[in-house]
Formats: sequence, structure tokens, C-alpha cells
Amino acid sequence: MFRFNLQLDGHVLHPLASAYAKVLPKPGRKSVGRFFDNVSFVPRFANNLFQLHFEYAIGEVARFGINTTLGVAGLFDVADDWFGIKEHDNDFGLTLGYYGVPQGWYVVWPFLGPSTIRDTVGMAADGAMVPWPYFAPWYLCYGVSAGQEAIEAVNYRSLHPNLFEEVDRYAIDLYGAVQDGYLQHRAAQQRETRRP
Repeated sequence: MFRFNLQLDGHVLHPLASAYAKVLPKPGRKSVGRFFDNVSFVPRFANNLFQLHFEYAIGEVARFGINTTLGVAGLFDVADDWFGIKEHDNDFGLTLGYYGVPQGWYVVWPFLGPSTIRDTVGMAADGAMVPWPYFAPWYLCYGVSAGQEAIEAVNYRSLHPNLFEEVDRYAIDLYGAVQDGYLQHRAAQQRETRRP
């Protein structure tokens, strides 16, 4: 799967992201990223609540309200820039870890990339927390969700053009380097859930 994702990135995602970067300047692409970040506040809010980080949960609600209104649907991070309310990224995989669930095997999913068994369960739970699919027909939800994921992936890749190049240049084993990077990143995030 790792090789498949690498080929997909090299032949589809990276060229698309490069073309997209030529059309939309970097400030615009950052605004697109902030918009998607804003609309996916529910899992962050819920998981901070599940971990009893009430201050962070309230902060997420405040950020959503401020950025949706003053920040023009989340295109601008007014909550942080004007009011100093920081985002506290969280997900259900971290919530499971917070309560002692082991991470399980490291896996690489097609299209989704690196994960662990715990994080895969968490990804499914976070997806179930997004409210709008409960109010729209299933066929519309799948189309909109797939479109959103594609735009987010292209936008993210356009903001990180050298995502694999630097790692590939210095790593003897690219798979091992990506695995170590992912697991270390998740361990650092898990430590953050312990000290609100």
C-alpha cells in the first residue's frame, strides 16, 4: 500500500497540487485549509470534551463561532489573531489512547496513508461525528465527502510541495522513515492530551 500511495502522489496528487498552486496563491490556499479546519470543529470539540479538557472544548466552540462570523466562514483565523484563542487539535484515536487503549499494529491504508489500528477506529468515529451527513441523502453525502477529501488533499499537498523529497533524500528506508515519523508525531500528540 505504501508504494501505491507513493505512486498515486507522484503521478496524480503532486502534479494536481502543483497546477493548483499556480492558479491559487499561497494566502488563498492557506485560507482554504482554514475553511476546512473550521468546518471540522465538531470532532475536536467532542474529543476535548471526552478527555475532560473543558477549557479546550469551550475554546473550540468559541473559535468556530468567531471564525465562522468574523473570519468569513473560517477563511481567516480571527479567533487566534485577534483574541488569542488557539486551536487544540484532537481526535478519537487520541481519546482512545488517553483512556489506555493500545495503538495496535502500524498500517498503511490506500489513499489515507499511515495509521494504526487504534487511529483507524478513531478515524471512523470522527467521521461519524460530522453532523451534516445525518441531514442529507446518502448519495449526496458520499459525493460531497469525496469531493471535500480530494480538495483538502490537493490543498494540503500544494502547501507542502517537498513532503517526501527531503525524507527520501536522507532516508535509507523511506517506508521506515515515514513509519517512525508518523508514530513519533502521534506519541507527541498523545503526550499533549496528558497536560491540558
